[in-house]
Amino acid sequence: MIKPKTPFFVVNPKSYLFGKEIFEFALQVDKIANELDLQIYFTCPYTDIRYISNITNSIIVCAQSMDPIIPGRGMGLILPESLKDAGAKAVFLNHAENKKTVTELNKCIQRTKELDMISIVCADSPKEANAVACMNPDIIVAEPTDKIGSREIADDSYIIEVVQSLHRQFPNILVNIASGISTAEDCYHVIRLGADGTGATSGILTAKNPVQQVREMVKAVKKASRENEEDRKNSFRSFTTNSPHF
Repeated sequence: MIKPKTPFFVVNPKSYLFGKEIFEFALQVDKIANELDLQIYFTCPYTDIRYISNITNSIIVCAQSMDPIIPGRGMGLILPESLKDAGAKAVFLNHAENKKTVTELNKCIQRTKELDMISIVCADSPKEANAVACMNPDIIVAEPTDKIGSREIADDSYIIEVVQSLHRQFPNILVNIASGISTAEDCYHVIRLGADGTGATSGILTAKNPVQQVREMVKAVKKASRENEEDRKNSFRSFTTNSPHF
């Protein structure tokens, strides 16, 4: 299983792209992931997963959802085993456009663990994010539903609250702040506030040059992450220098 790393970035075309368009876009994003050495999750329609998985090497191909079924009955549902066999290494769950019941969500997360797939689970409020964290997903996407597609990111107070709460109580779960992300500056800002990753849909696809937009966003994520690490090192050096116990 590929292990989630921080920082990371999510390119989420939803159903805006498919077929040849999404294949060409995936190849370009794959080059960026390789050149800039960052984990990039790339979501795509179910029917495009196998081909995109076969033509790329560096992106983490991600299914848009799945159902908590096992091989057998389940006409019209999305079998987790079929997604993995097609090449999906991760799966989004509980997006505002495709919500799950609590029971379904918990079963889906358990199914991803059985198949060594990365679970990326969406939540609206800090309260919902903490509830979802109890199901032990790999990544939580904390995004106020009203900000999705709005080109307006969540308030700093929301970001700080949800990131600090999850990191404190569930240190093994990574936190993605995503809704409303439309610029490289947005990406830089949420990572500096403590998010492990971020990503976008309309903020990428409506850009004049979507590929260049991804590149700039990824660079901003890396820059913010480096600065966070430098801040932590400086804080530790200051603590050890001034503490009588060292």
